[in-house]
Parts: sequence; structure tokens; C-alpha cells
Amino acid sequence: MKNLQYSGGFGLERETLRVDAENHLAQTPHPFGDDSNITRDFCENQLELITPVCHSIDEVIASLGGLHQRAEKILAEQGEHIWLYSNPPHFRSEQEIPIAKFSGEQSSKQFYREALEKRYGKRLMLFSGVHFNFSFPEELLRQWQQEEKNQESFENFRDQLYLNLYQQLFVHSYMLVLLTAASPVYDKSLDGDGLSGAADLKYASPRNSERGYWNQFVPVLDYTNLHTFGEGIQEYIRKGLLFSVSELYLPIRLKPRGENSLEALVKNGVDHIELRMFDLNPLCPLGVNRNDLYFAHLLILYLARQEKINLTPGQQEQAVKNHQNAALYHPDQSLIENTRRILADMQVCFSDHSEALSVIEYQKQKLNQQRYCEQIRSEDFY
Repeated sequence: MKNLQYSGGFGLERETLRVDAENHLAQTPHPFGDDSNITRDFCENQLELITPVCHSIDEVIASLGGLHQRAEKILAEQGEHIWLYSNPPHFRSEQEIPIAKFSGEQSSKQFYREALEKRYGKRLMLFSGVHFNFSFPEELLRQWQQEEKNQESFENFRDQLYLNLYQQLFVHSYMLVLLTAASPVYDKSLDGDGLSGAADLKYASPRNSERGYWNQFVPVLDYTNLHTFGEGIQEYIRKGLLFSVSELYLPIRLKPRGENSLEALVKNGVDHIELRMFDLNPLCPLGVNRNDLYFAHLLILYLARQEKINLTPGQQEQAVKNHQNAALYHPDQSLIENTRRILADMQVCFSDHSEALSVIEYQKQKLNQQRYCEQIRSEDFY
């Protein structure tokens, strides 16, 4: 049971910006062709490294390392490198942010990005981060279903488990922001043309704060089942409030296998869950810390076994507020105390696993000593 519990499918998507020798946004075309593992995100100079599905945290980090090495080698040949910070470097105007160019069968990707520009502007899209994808092994889910003596179909059991996990992670996403925020300084050009200089105001992570990746309204969804969940998203699309499911800017996403479409999700069920709140960590060579990914997996395991919930509209709105508050350099003390309480409960939950306890203790020490954002600001890292 232990080996099975700690196994699963692991994947990373890491966004970064390409910069030249002076740390200005690169103005060259994307140099990696149609490589599906080294692609673009919003703009032509924003790289996204996408690992294949791996079987452990160490394997997925090694995979990311290989992609990073390959990308850096090619970029070095044209005098460029990777900017490993979630906030962008100085830029003179939005003209330095060319929308990613796609053609042929992928031309819809460019149209989508042009629509995003009109709704949100280009500056917002420069924020970069790490997305952590995870799927439970089917054998473990079937074992849990047997333990619960659940008589519904396996597919329904699986989808309901992921829906409940989605809600639990949504409610507790502030914890991961508190523990991994690593962007306490930004260049003032992010605020407007003609501005420059470092600003270290109130944020530990601007991209997770109220000025970051959020819709212009709080999406309220019905989590009763996958159909009601999908119908709620579809209603926002019909009203023109969302272009597609990809524009649902919440910190957690449910994904189907293959094409990421709402139709595939509702028809085929949940394949994996995605956590989207991790800042790039400039203290780490790859922009991500192994202990933080390991902890995210532990939190998933912990929350997946909690009682089922069905979030009210008010609870969903509060979850967004808590997430944004945790992105402040000085978040509410109540969120810090709640995080300490859950970490203590997780220590009991994983008391028979020494490595898990070490990872949880690593997170506790951030709250007792220095979080990443405090370390970065004190060292004048930017």
C-alpha cells in the first residue's frame, strides 16, 4: 500500500522568458520550431518547457533539467538565456511583447492570444510560473473504492474523487502560495511605459495577488458532479465571459486525457489535476525546489482523504480572497496559523514515512524562519 500510495503520474509545465545578454526581452523568433516539449506560452519570447508524464518527483525534475539544458544550449548560440524569475525584467513598452505566432492547424492559438490581449493587456501575460500536474494510479483509486464499499461505476468514483480534491485544493491553495511565493520585487515597467527601477512594495507574489491571473469576475461553479461542473463553465462561455475553458483562471484545474477541451473532460472524465500557483524560484537552478513538489504531492494525498465537501458561492469567493491575501508580503496571521495547524496534522498523517516528515518539517521551518520571498528580498536578489 505504501509504495502504491506514493506513486502516480507527475508532470511539469514551466513558463519562463527569453532574454538577451542585457536581460532585455528577446526580440528573436521562437528558435525551437514545433518541438512539443519546448514551446511558447502567451508571447513569442515566453518559453514553456513541458515534461512527459513521469513516475516520480525525481524523474520529473530530471526531465525538466534535460529540457532546460537543451533550451539553454540553443539560446546561448544566439546570445540569449532564460530569465528564472516570475516577474519580467525591465521592458520599454508593450511593443517588446510580440504575441506568439502560430499558423495552419494551430492558428486558433494565435487568435486566442489576440483575444486575451484585448481583454487583459499584454503585461499581465508576462507573469511566468510552474504548473504541477498529478494523476493517481488507477490501482490505488480502485483500492480506495473497495475500502469505501462504493458501488458506483469506477469512472464516477474517480471523477467525484477528483472533484472533491479540486475543491479541497481550492480552499487550501493559499498554503502553497504562502510556502512558495518567490517574487517580492518587480521592475516598475510592469506598471507602465517609461517607468523603471525595482519596486518592492506589498507583494510576495504579484501573479498570485489581486493584480495577477484572475478573471474579471469570480467564477462560481456547481461541484455536484462533472456534468454540473462543466455546464457552469459552459454557461460563462455562452455569455461571453470566457473564451474557452482555458481562460478559467483559478489556481486549480481538472484535465482530461489528450485534448484539453470541456467536451473531452465531461465525456471522458478526469485524467489528472493541475496546480498552477507556483512561482519560479530564482534560488533554484531549474526554478523549482524538489521539496516543494514533494510537499504538493503530500498535500494532494492528505486532502484526497478528507471528508467530501460542496463549496457554496460564498466559500468559493473566500477561497479566492485567501489565495490573494497569501500572495502579500505580510499575509493575514490567520492564514499562517491555519497552515501551521494543517502541517502539524500532516505530520501525524505521514508519521510512518521519514522522507515525508522531513519535507513537512522543511515547510514548517519557512514559517518559523524565512520564506523564499523574505530571503530573496533580504539578499537583494533582483
